[in-house]
Amino acid sequence: MTMPPRKNVLLAPVTITPTKPLTPSHLKGLLWTDVMFRATAPLAEVTYRYSHTTYHVTEQTVGFWEYLDRAHGDTDCTQLSEEDIGDLYVRYRSAQQPQSAEALQPYRDAVEHSGWVHPASERMLRLWAGHYERLGMHDPGLREHQPPGLGLEEMTERLSAAGLVLDQRNCGGPVYLDLTRYGMPLRRIVTADGRPNYLACALRELLPLAPWYDEVVLLYDRELDADYQLLNRVLTRFGPAVRRVPIGRVPIDGRIASARHGGWRGHTASVLLQAAAETCEDAEAVRLGMRLYFIATLGPGQHESFRHDLLRNCLTVAARLLNRSKAAASGAGDLPGTLERHRRGHTYVDPYRLTCSLLGSRRPAPDPGLLSAVYL
Repeated sequence: MTMPPRKNVLLAPVTITPTKPLTPSHLKGLLWTDVMFRATAPLAEVTYRYSHTTYHVTEQTVGFWEYLDRAHGDTDCTQLSEEDIGDLYVRYRSAQQPQSAEALQPYRDAVEHSGWVHPASERMLRLWAGHYERLGMHDPGLREHQPPGLGLEEMTERLSAAGLVLDQRNCGGPVYLDLTRYGMPLRRIVTADGRPNYLACALRELLPLAPWYDEVVLLYDRELDADYQLLNRVLTRFGPAVRRVPIGRVPIDGRIASARHGGWRGHTASVLLQAAAETCEDAEAVRLGMRLYFIATLGPGQHESFRHDLLRNCLTVAARLLNRSKAAASGAGDLPGTLERHRRGHTYVDPYRLTCSLLGSRRPAPDPGLLSAVYL
């Protein structure tokens, strides 16, 4: 019997700018993506595209770098903690001091032409790589230079050729993504003085990649849904099936707020990992327990506030599942068959359905092969 060819899947999660600590909302999205990637890989050819280089040129990043050099130029960023850098970022965003395009352009040029990264963000990415290792997450190239396939001008020209852009630069105006023919609003992607936003950067990265894949999966914060509907429509215009997977944020004390406003003290990745290690000495139980909490317990929505007690309970449940799995191990299970059951009309494996399938007092012990391949 001839097996059908494996499909090519591109996972493209929203990229977290390395300007503030990883919060519960960030961890949720990262763990969700990690499980999706590792669970889909046995069934398809999967590319996990996560390029910080592409998004360093956005104003929230280069603006922060310019602010640091101007206001804190004598600070040794290599010795700062995530929280220290995050505090500086909160201060930058609250200051709301205008920055000219001329002041930011040297930073964009350094990113585009040499892959330069400011020491503060280099420090943050180094710390994040340590968190990835402790959580057992696949590192998609946190500290690698991964430039997008199109320059800003090339991206604009490609959209223009498809009739999807309104370019007013010849009269001193901005560049708009124009999907009005589909009943969608104009969306500015480049300001009149040449500043690209996050959506412009995403188009630079994904427009040249998408046609090579059978399925593109966009994982993103629900707050960005309007932009990702636009991105979905554009990429579909160039060929592949596009799946949008919105993931709700994690409220803290009932409140959802952007990390740029602060409020994350006591809830950063470093704090949560340290607390988990003190609760549970088994590194594998910590990895599994984190996924049980951020995927199965919190679910795709954003109604449940973060709770330390529930996270600790998930660590306990994870330790029990691991013990049951080891005790019941009797040869390799049918990993592809298990994973296949959690695809519904798409190529990728649904992390929520798969992770929930591990739970329940009457369920059989998890297959150690599944745990090793996807969760540990």
